[in-house]
Amino acid sequence: MNGTKIQVLAPQPRRDCNRVPGLALSSHMPPPACRSNSAGRRCLAVMACVAGLLLLASCGGSSSARGSSNPAPTPTALPTVSLAAVVSGLTQPVALVHAGDARLFVVEQPGTIRIIANGALNSQPFLDIRSKVDSGGEKGLLGLAFHPAYVQNGRLFVNYTRLQAGQLQTVIAEYAVSATNPDIADPASEKILLTYNQPFENHNGGHLLFGPDGYLYITSGDGGSEGDPQNNGQNKNVLLGKILRIDVNSPSGGKLYGIPPSNPFAAGGGAPEIFAYGLRNPWRCSFDMPTARLFCGDVGGDRYEEVDIVAAGKNYGWVIMEGAHCSNSGCDTTGLTLPIVEIAHPESETVVGGYVYHGSAIPGLAGVYVFGDFSVGKIWALQQDSSRRWTRSELLSSGKNISSFGVDSAGEIYVVDYSGAVLRLQKA
Repeated sequence: MNGTKIQVLAPQPRRDCNRVPGLALSSHMPPPACRSNSAGRRCLAVMACVAGLLLLASCGGSSSARGSSNPAPTPTALPTVSLAAVVSGLTQPVALVHAGDARLFVVEQPGTIRIIANGALNSQPFLDIRSKVDSGGEKGLLGLAFHPAYVQNGRLFVNYTRLQAGQLQTVIAEYAVSATNPDIADPASEKILLTYNQPFENHNGGHLLFGPDGYLYITSGDGGSEGDPQNNGQNKNVLLGKILRIDVNSPSGGKLYGIPPSNPFAAGGGAPEIFAYGLRNPWRCSFDMPTARLFCGDVGGDRYEEVDIVAAGKNYGWVIMEGAHCSNSGCDTTGLTLPIVEIAHPESETVVGGYVYHGSAIPGLAGVYVFGDFSVGKIWALQQDSSRRWTRSELLSSGKNISSFGVDSAGEIYVVDYSGAVLRLQKA
């Protein structure tokens, strides 16, 4: 295990227009995605670029960005870990989730969802919507979430991109599991809950997850191109560059979803679906259920990757800031919220959000946030001490194109390799 450690302070209002004292370096952008920088378009996803297909990059939470009020333990020595192969033979996998049982569901970017059962990959897809999906680059089928009461109601939700009359759109849709076969979703059951236009083909976000409040959270990128040319991240009247939150149980206003009354702009001042804003391309978020904190990796531009704890109504700074630094000299940082960690390029170049470990197979990792990077293949641990400082340590250099992390129903962490495999994190 790499002994390098970097300590950072918990999030606070941004004060300094260059570098905030006490904050350590973190990273920037999502998995298989091609992004632009000042030197022109640069592909971050090595495997995706070779294939001519790249991926994308996505959360919101109900707790404060400063973290839980309960004192955190002092960071301890971390165990040595390794990766164990689970399955291979997947096509551009970008996400992994469970539905409350022993099965694992893997999202394939072109538009299919596959099941891993008893350590093997089912030959028949759980869902195949390739005919609906516009895939390639950072586009495609990007997210999947099962309703908290899925066992009872069979409801699941997906996030994908499509072309509608020549316009690229993000689609949030609901499907139902087959009434006769639990390993198949009914492709004819689609209900489109929400769509919004994408001005460019990159930075689509794409993550879906349910919070402890029962609401559905949606991660949305800034719409793409380079440097957020439309200022979507800071525009509270558009859904791009945001974490969105909707109520799928209580439709209202003629829509197939409702607006949680505690959403920051539910009563006006911005789009009512917005939960948090100022994000570039949030790629993979997760709730730590014991603390209700929402962790998100937000892919950066030219210089920094970052991990945020996302809270209602907070502004995470993009495009005013990248990580804890001003995008341009002399920026006004009033009211902006710092990441809990940032990593400078080239140590990290395409951050992938992960999970707080609550499994039993690696006791020394309990309560530690595990995340990684698509471009460099590293996996890191974040620990918070009683003074609210975060310590980042390298757990493993995987050599994989990590497009996502996932957990099973027992809390064990899995790594999704965009090259076509799923691996399990284990004690070495």
